[in-house]
Amino acid sequence: LFGPEDSAGILSFALEGVHPHDLGTILDEEGVAIRAGHHCAQPLMAHLGVPATARASFGIYSDESDIAALVRGIERTKRIFG
Repeated sequence: LFGPEDSAGILSFALEGVHPHDLGTILDEEGVAIRAGHHCAQPLMAHLGVPATARASFGIYSDESDIAALVRGIERTKRIFG
């Protein structure tokens, strides 16, 4: 995870051994939409030493089922990339 623990409804993260674009593709197959890439912050990515990050955001209409779908998709991705 990147950023403070008490941040707003935006979560930037990376999975070890998985490019965020691959994660985004797999999550898309699960019906979960995230952003993957530099997010117009290439200098920050260089500073963090990561090629890119995944970013999930939650809003007023998000609920526990949305979070569960994200978690299931991340778990599936981890199984695929072992």
